[in-house]
Amino acid sequence: MSDKPAKLWGGRFAGGLHPIFDELNRSLPFDRRLVFQDIDGSVAWANGLAQAGVLNADEAAKLVSTLGEIRAELEKDPSPIDASRAEDVHSFIEETLVARVGDLGKKLHTGRSRNDQVATDLKLYLRGWLTDVQGEFQALQLSLVELASAHADAALPGYTHLQRAQPVTFGHQCLAYVEMLARDAERLRDAAGRMDACPLGSGALAGTAYPVDRDGLSRALGFARTTHNSLDAVSDRDHVLEIIFGCLTAMLHLSRLAEDWIFLASQESAVLRFGDTVSTGSSLMPQKRNPDALELLRGKVGRVHGALTTLVTTTKGLPLAYDKDLQEDKEALFDALDTTTACLRVAKLVAEDVVFDRTRALAATRVGYLDATDLADLMVGRGVPFREAHDRVGQAVNAAIEEGVELGELSAAARAAVMPELEGVDLAAELTTEAMLSRRDVIGGTAVERVRDEVAAWKKRLSSPA
Repeated sequence: MSDKPAKLWGGRFAGGLHPIFDELNRSLPFDRRLVFQDIDGSVAWANGLAQAGVLNADEAAKLVSTLGEIRAELEKDPSPIDASRAEDVHSFIEETLVARVGDLGKKLHTGRSRNDQVATDLKLYLRGWLTDVQGEFQALQLSLVELASAHADAALPGYTHLQRAQPVTFGHQCLAYVEMLARDAERLRDAAGRMDACPLGSGALAGTAYPVDRDGLSRALGFARTTHNSLDAVSDRDHVLEIIFGCLTAMLHLSRLAEDWIFLASQESAVLRFGDTVSTGSSLMPQKRNPDALELLRGKVGRVHGALTTLVTTTKGLPLAYDKDLQEDKEALFDALDTTTACLRVAKLVAEDVVFDRTRALAATRVGYLDATDLADLMVGRGVPFREAHDRVGQAVNAAIEEGVELGELSAAARAAVMPELEGVDLAAELTTEAMLSRRDVIGGTAVERVRDEVAAWKKRLSSPA
C-alpha cells in the first residue's frame, strides 16, 4: 500500500495539502474506532447498489466477501490502520479494498458520500456502546443493592446542608444512588430510541441519485426506521449531544456518591473505610490513606462536562448541511464514552471494597439533636399544632445545649417549661435511633423493613438482562 495519503476528493486539486494542515485535517487517528461499522455500512451499500442495478450480482458478492476478509484480518491485527496515512476511516477502507479488487473497489462509493457514511457509522457505533453500557450500570447497581441489603438496618446520620439532620440507614443511602443510576440508564435507552433512524442513502446533502431501497438498507443495518430529510440526516448530531448529556448526568451522580463517601471516610466522620484495591497513600506522609478512586470519579466529571460544552459550542449556528466542524464531534464523544464506562467500573470496585462501621455510625446518630423532629411529632400527637411544636422544640434544643445534654436527657424543669404535654412520656425510649427509623414506615422511607422491601424489589428488577 502506498505511503501517499489517500484522498477521495483530489480530482480538482493539482497540489497536495500542506503537512501542517494535513495533520489537522486527518481524522483516522480517532475515527479508526468506526472501522467495523464502516465495513458493515459498506456491505449494506454494496448490496443496495446491486438491488438498484448499479452493480451486478458477481460484483456485489466480490465486494462483500472482500470486505468480510478485511474485517476478519483487522479484528486479528489492526496494525495496518496504524501504518496508514489515509485521511479518515472511510478512505482507509476504500484504499484497502481497491488494493485487493482494483477498479471494482472504486464503484462502491457510487451514490454515497462520506457525509451519510460517517453519520451511519457513528450511529452504529453508539448503538453498540449504548447496549454495552447498560450492563455497566446494572453491575454497579447490583453491587450497591448488595451493600444496601447487608446494611438495611445500619443507622447513619442523614444530612441536609452538610449538617446532621435525621437518622437514615446506610442501606437507604445506597439505594438512593441505585435510583439515580436507573434514571441514567433509562435516559440513555431513550436516546438510543430517538437515534434509531438510518441516514445511509442521504448522500452529501440532497439524497442519492440511484434507486436504492433505503428502507432495505435500514433493515439490513438493524435500524428501526429511515431518516426522511437528507439535509437533516447528514448534519444531525442531536444523538451525540443527548448521549454525552446522559453520560454527564451519570457522572454527576457518581460524583455525588464520591463526595458523600469521601466525607464518610474522613477522620471527621470515619464510618467508611476503603480497601487497598481502591486506596492510595502519600509519598511524604506515611499515615495517609487516600480515597483517590472516589476523588477521580468526582474529578472526571469535568472531562465529560467539557465534552458536552465542546459539542454544544461546535454545533451552535452551523448552517445546513454537513460542515467540517462536525469532525470535532468524535474525539469529545469518544472521550466521554470511555470516561463514563471506566468510572462506572471503578465505582463498582469501590462499592465492593468498602467497610461500614455500624457502631460508630449509630453513635453518631445519637448526638447533635437528630431527634428534634421526632420530639415535635410527639407533641403533635398530644394535640400541639406542628408550627407551635416546632417553635417549642427549638427552645428545647437551646435548653439542651445550655445543659450539655441530648433532648432525651433534658432536666425536668426544662421539660416542664417547653413541653408540659409530654409529662410522663419516656423520651429516652421514644427518641432512640431505632424508634425514629421505625416511624418512617412509608413507601420510600428509611424504616428498616421498607429498605428491605426496596432491596428485594431492586434485586428482582435487576435480575433480568440489561
